Amino acid sequence: MNNNYLIPANSKKSMMIFGMFYPFDLILFGCGIVVTMIMVMTLPMANLVMAIISILPAAITGFLVFPVPYYHNVLTVIISTWNFFTTRQKFVWKGWCVMSEIEENKK
Repeated sequence: MNNNYLIPANSKKSMMIFGMFYPFDLILFGCGIVVTMIMVMTLPMANLVMAIISILPAAITGFLVFPVPYYHNVLTVIISTWNFFTTRQKFVWKGWCVMSEIEENKK
């Protein structure tokens, strides 16, 4: 192997449940299922609108924990996008000329 060490691409998957979910993801989805079950038992299912409203918590949490390529899940994509657009993006240039500026100031 020429003394090279290669980290496997799926090394973090061993820390996940079923290789896809963190405990928070399953807790979030479980809460959505519980709220949906309570709503199905308590709300009248006489019309389509009430049936859709009662199923929404499980559908929304299921969408949030759905795996996405290059990210962990949709919730991670939303959080990353929100952080990118709401935090101040300031990139300070520290290139090859930083040391030469310090040396010139000392002279």
